[in-house]
Amino acid sequence: MRIAHAPGEDEKESRGIHGGPGGAIFKALFEQGDFQTPWFFVHSAYILPGGGIGHHRHDNCEEIFVTVDNASQFTHNGRTAEITGGAAVPLRRGESHAIYNHTDQKTRFYNFNVVMQGLDADGFDFGETRVDVPLESMDRLPIGRFDRSVLQYKRLHGGKGQAGRREIWGPHDFQTNFRLLVHCLLPAGTSIGQHRHKTMEECYIVMNGSGRITAGNETEEVHAGDAVLHPPEEPHGIYNHTQADLELFVVGVSTEKGQFDQEDLDDDLSRR
Repeated sequence: MRIAHAPGEDEKESRGIHGGPGGAIFKALFEQGDFQTPWFFVHSAYILPGGGIGHHRHDNCEEIFVTVDNASQFTHNGRTAEITGGAAVPLRRGESHAIYNHTDQKTRFYNFNVVMQGLDADGFDFGETRVDVPLESMDRLPIGRFDRSVLQYKRLHGGKGQAGRREIWGPHDFQTNFRLLVHCLLPAGTSIGQHRHKTMEECYIVMNGSGRITAGNETEEVHAGDAVLHPPEEPHGIYNHTQADLELFVVGVSTEKGQFDQEDLDDDLSRR
């Protein structure tokens, strides 16, 4: 099972990412060689107070910036707004972007990068930290919120009980093979049943709580900050065996643009 853990406090601090200010406790969770789709990387970081990722763009790649907590200043195509935690910003080809932690607390951050098929990854730095720039209204930026109040509850992939789900971004939002970003909430004793996709690779990110995740015939406990990569055709799902809510989000990338399939495997995973 491919489980990666959030960076620890003892890990090395990175500075000057894309010419950004300050530092971040940074970790590559998965890199290009780990994938079977055009995914390029999954990165995680704690952006330290005063730290950030400098203003840059990609012409051959697309990204999704995700913050789970606290607040940060996002820049999208030169517009900057303060965004509270629990947000996902899509960054399409050629769209410039940056993030700056203007607060006195660290911010939990994830970055998902997918390359256009047949092209090489690229990046162009603008030499701007985006510190102390004028702020605009956040409705000027394409922001997807992890909002529990708008989740729709139903059985997911034959799972146990009623779990919350909402697709925040879909394939129409991207030019690359990004397929989806989905927010899920599993109350105590519920699950996403075992299922598989032949044409999509998924990464589960645990935001809050704990659960038992199954990949193939393996089952392991996961906690906040853990990321699990499921390649195409691997049976997978997750069960909340605790008394607290389990909150997660899922990012999916298709093997070919526009392809999608799913097969439920009649196992709610509650006995794993």
